[in-house]
Amino acid sequence: MTNKTTIIAGPCVIESAELLDTVACKLVEINKKHGTDIIFKASFDKANRTSIRSYRGPGLERGLQMLADIKSKYGLRILTDIHESYQAEAAGKVCDVLQIPAFLCRQTDLLVAAAKTGSIVNIKKAQFLSGKDMKYPVEKASEAGAKEVWLTERGNMMGYNNLVVDFRNIPDMLEIVPTVIMDCTHSVQRPGGSDGKTGGDRRFVPQMALAAKAFGATGFFFEVHPTPDEGLSDAANMLELDKLEALVQQLID
Repeated sequence: MTNKTTIIAGPCVIESAELLDTVACKLVEINKKHGTDIIFKASFDKANRTSIRSYRGPGLERGLQMLADIKSKYGLRILTDIHESYQAEAAGKVCDVLQIPAFLCRQTDLLVAAAKTGSIVNIKKAQFLSGKDMKYPVEKASEAGAKEVWLTERGNMMGYNNLVVDFRNIPDMLEIVPTVIMDCTHSVQRPGGSDGKTGGDRRFVPQMALAAKAFGATGFFFEVHPTPDEGLSDAANMLELDKLEALVQQLID
C-alpha cells in the first residue's frame, strides 16, 4: 500500500473491551499480512442517535481509557469523533485523528478546538453540503492551527430516510485537501428509517469503496463488527469483520 492510502476501521461505538480487542487483533493481522497501517476507529459517545433510548457508549473518560489501552496494547493509531468543544483536549491526548461528525462540520468552535490539539482533523462532509462547500470548514481548522486536515464523503440526503452519493464530490474535495476518504458504511444508511433507528444495507459497502477508488479517493472508512446485526449502533450498515481483509486487498492491489 502506498503511503497516500488511508484505511480506517472499527466498531461504530465502544460496546465492550472484548469487542475492541477482537477488532484490534484482526486489524493487526491485516496490517502484518498486507503492509497496511489501518487506523482503529470507535466512538466513546454517539451523541446524535435517532432515539433518546439508543445506546450511546461508555462516555468520555472511560471510553478514552479503553481507546488508550488499545493503542498501547496493539500499537494502532486511533481515531474517534467529538461532538462538543470541551471533549477535544482530552481526546487529542489519546487519539491521532479527531473526527468531526457530518452534522457538526460547520461548528466553528468545535473545529477550532480540534485543530488546537495537534491531532489530525478529519471533517466529514455534511449531508446537506457539496464537496466544494467543504472549503470553509477546512479554512476554519487550518487557520486555527491544524497540522493536517482530511475530508470524508458520506453521502447527501435524497428525500426522506435515504442517502445518495455523488462521487464527483471526491475530486472536488481533492482540490481542497490531499486526503479525501470515502465513508463506505455510513453512505449506505437510511437515516432514521428503521423504527427509531438508522437503517441501511451493508451489501453495497464494497461497491461504494470501489467506486470511490475510481473517483480518486485516497482513503476508505469502514465500520466493522464480528456480528454486526447484534451491534448496538449502525447495525444495518457495519461490514462483517471477516469480510474486511478481502476488501482491503482489492483496494490496495
